[in-house]
Amino acid sequence: MLYPYLTPSRVVLDLSGLWDFQPDPDNVGEERGFMHRLPAPRPLAVPGSWNEQYADLFGYFGPAWHVRRVVVPTDWRGRRVVLRIGSANYRAVVWVNGQRVGEHEGGHLPFVCDITAAARFGDENVIAILVENTLRPDRVPAGNLNSLDIELTQGYPDTSFDFYPYAGLHRPVVLYCAPPAHIQDITVITRREGGQARVQVTVRMNEAPARGQVRLVGGESSAMSDMHSADEVGQVELRLSHTRWWSPNDPFLYHLTVVAGQDVYAMPVGLRTVAVQGKQFLLNDEPVWFKGFGRHEDFYASGRGLNLPLLVKDYDLLRWVGANSYRTSHYPYSEEEMQMADRLGILIIDELPAVSFLFDDQASVEKRKATCLRMLEELIARDKNHAAVVMWSVANEPLLPNLIARLSGQDTTPPPAYAHDFFRDLLARARALDPTRPATFVGRMGAPLEWQALTDVICVNRYWGWHEQGGQLARAIETLDQELDLIYETFQKPILISEFGADAPAGLHGQPPVMWSEEYQAELIRGYVTTARRKDFVIGAHVWNFADFLSVQSTRRVGGLNQKGVFTRDRRPKLAAHVLRELWRDEPSSTRPTAAPDVVTSAAAAPPATSQAIAQPTSALRVMLEEVARRIDGTRPGLTTTLKFDFGGDGVYRFVIRDGRVSVVEGDGEAVAWVRMAGDMALKVFRDKVNPMAAVLTGRIKVGGDLKALTILRDF
Repeated sequence: MLYPYLTPSRVVLDLSGLWDFQPDPDNVGEERGFMHRLPAPRPLAVPGSWNEQYADLFGYFGPAWHVRRVVVPTDWRGRRVVLRIGSANYRAVVWVNGQRVGEHEGGHLPFVCDITAAARFGDENVIAILVENTLRPDRVPAGNLNSLDIELTQGYPDTSFDFYPYAGLHRPVVLYCAPPAHIQDITVITRREGGQARVQVTVRMNEAPARGQVRLVGGESSAMSDMHSADEVGQVELRLSHTRWWSPNDPFLYHLTVVAGQDVYAMPVGLRTVAVQGKQFLLNDEPVWFKGFGRHEDFYASGRGLNLPLLVKDYDLLRWVGANSYRTSHYPYSEEEMQMADRLGILIIDELPAVSFLFDDQASVEKRKATCLRMLEELIARDKNHAAVVMWSVANEPLLPNLIARLSGQDTTPPPAYAHDFFRDLLARARALDPTRPATFVGRMGAPLEWQALTDVICVNRYWGWHEQGGQLARAIETLDQELDLIYETFQKPILISEFGADAPAGLHGQPPVMWSEEYQAELIRGYVTTARRKDFVIGAHVWNFADFLSVQSTRRVGGLNQKGVFTRDRRPKLAAHVLRELWRDEPSSTRPTAAPDVVTSAAAAPPATSQAIAQPTSALRVMLEEVARRIDGTRPGLTTTLKFDFGGDGVYRFVIRDGRVSVVEGDGEAVAWVRMAGDMALKVFRDKVNPMAAVLTGRIKVGGDLKALTILRDF
């Protein structure tokens, strides 16, 4: 979808400002004619979230009316008149002069209503937009999931995600006019041939023919071509011999102009290529190192509404700290954000709002999948021409209802086939709509790792040192190190650590670093970034989060805030921001840093995923188990149980425990609990080379039965 730029043939009226506003909790407004006049209006700033502007609406997500009166100029008669809503969260219905002209479901993305027939030219027009963000399990993202027994998702309002579900008109609402025969869409695809750029420009008109001229101008280069097509779609190819390639180091933008009949459309474009090759993510054939953040569109008073001064401030802080990238966690950000990224050279991973997607019921999932597919089409149509957007993400942290059992390794049942099909179909659709960019989704701890096989880049959120192994920084970093190696062994694809971090209320200090202190947050971040640098298959690390943000209220969220930001909500730097600046500021803006030569940089020497584990001599495994048995023998007086260790082709052994005394018995038999892993992995785990949790999360260890019986192994 084209951005509403002002051009010689297009006039744009920005309707941002104070609108009349009225909540409609009983949903009687349509029946009572609220689309004509509100009986008890109050002013509301648009763009903006109503939850932040009025205290009594902080927890209100039901229907609410937005009404604005505007004069449509007389000289717009005979032209196409369009009302464009940048974002209405979550569902919107639109009236003009009492006529219903359109509706849209799903926040964060723009939609248009052709109001030519409804408009009164040279006279006042009443625009009414009914918006509601009712929290429902069948929406994207989902709400009202009070049956989900997972502590991480419990709070008020009842959502499956850890950020506030703001409601309202969050992006600009504009009126614009265009000629009756007009440009509907433009697609720009760049290919690289040595130093030369081949730029394919496809123009779609609303009616045939697609004839005109395409010009690309910038720097020392320019190119022009006539477009001739008998149908609605025309295509030209432009060649630039002295190309300035867009990158974080040089975010140069060319000026593209399309003239078709009476219509003119112009926009900035950056020329660059992206690809995944082996262990690397390539920008213009050079490896990229992603250093940046997950973020949120969130601020006092404006909520999720477009806040241009804040946008400028945030990009200034991104440059100050040395970042070159971020993910639009967990929904598409404003078009103005994308434009700023193009101008300043910030790499964007563009994400759908499919956050904390619960695979609990196939019928519900299929409905949400249809919504996601439509959202994906809208997102790619909106952002496909932004050079800054280098990858699509179709989901963040999908989960199954038995997350805790999976996290502990107790539940190893295969995930439902419809969950696999969800990711397969979304990723395939992304690649079909845009074959020029990689596609991924972001996985969480405890979710089935096998879904990642479908992606081009493995993106993992990891909270070792916070949600797991909290307070144990050295152990947490060691576990991260081991798990990254195991993940790469499995998939042989580049890995991005897409989230990591710790909460730190500003001003809370500790020596030694303790959880919740600024020092703990800073040292955890330092450990993750340093570890990521040492792996040549890791392409970067995104800290969670750029700034503190509003979330749901719970005992985990002091003041309702997620305080994992390295900046406070009002953008004051914490200690971690200074640590990141120290780590990032001297690195190149695009290419990956060079690891120290005396550091082991990867798991490259590990066997590929298709190789078979090397058989271990039976004596080595038995000696290992007998050593473990000696260490735990007598540590639990009165305990009587049996544990089974299944090493596949390397044999089966049992710990038979009677009144705390432990003996090793070779061969299968009954057991209260069991552990299954390859013999070589067993030696690594019991010799303290691999943390058991890392092995469980990567599927190297399977466990079952009464897990309480396995707690005796902690004494080892």
